[in-house]
Amino acid sequence: MIIINNFTKEYIKGKPAVSNLSLKIEDGDIYAFVGLNGAGKSTTIKSIVGILPFQEGEIYINGHSIVDDPINAKLEMAYVPDNPEVYSYMKGIDYVKFILNVYHKGFNETEMINLAKELEIDDALNNLVSSYSHGMKQKIILLAAFLHHPKVMILDEPFVGLDPKATFFLKNKMKEFADEGGTIFFSTHILEVAEKLCNKVAIIKEGKLVISGNMEDVVNDKSLEDIFLGVNNE
Repeated sequence: MIIINNFTKEYIKGKPAVSNLSLKIEDGDIYAFVGLNGAGKSTTIKSIVGILPFQEGEIYINGHSIVDDPINAKLEMAYVPDNPEVYSYMKGIDYVKFILNVYHKGFNETEMINLAKELEIDDALNNLVSSYSHGMKQKIILLAAFLHHPKVMILDEPFVGLDPKATFFLKNKMKEFADEGGTIFFSTHILEVAEKLCNKVAIIKEGKLVISGNMEDVVNDKSLEDIFLGVNNE
């Protein structure tokens, strides 16, 4: 579970990038976070995972404050950034082992190979990350994220750069993860995917939450695209 209470983040004093945001992402949720570029999605996500400090509010990951108890909060989650920066001097398999070690998790080679085959990067695991394309870097981050079996997954534009097979794999893994009681919070510009995949959605505009709730209630007899465009054309 992720609880965000009255979250405010400023880069310039007096000009909040995100203002007074409150959300509750529960166990079993696949929660979409959507907005235009610059609306505050990545700022919020980077604050949730402890990359950015913030001025006001509270953020809890399964009961652990990201401010007061950051280590235990981070041990609960996996984070997949929008820009897959991976240590280029490492082999793919060494990066996976490194992430598992960070999370104090054992290495299961059979599980890794099976997931790598589904992502179609099993033949590249012994190659240097510097030889990987953007999409392959995204896949190796996803592989490591699923292998350490987090309780919470936070993903920033996770489908960018993925081929259709990997996109299909990720959507199915996200559904499976949520069905098993995991919590997913992710930003995306692909509204059709969000509408079909997610049970809840939040729309942010100019740093302020404008709509949130169950996907069916938000969309009603329209589409998420209709709702999103309506909000951003006001």
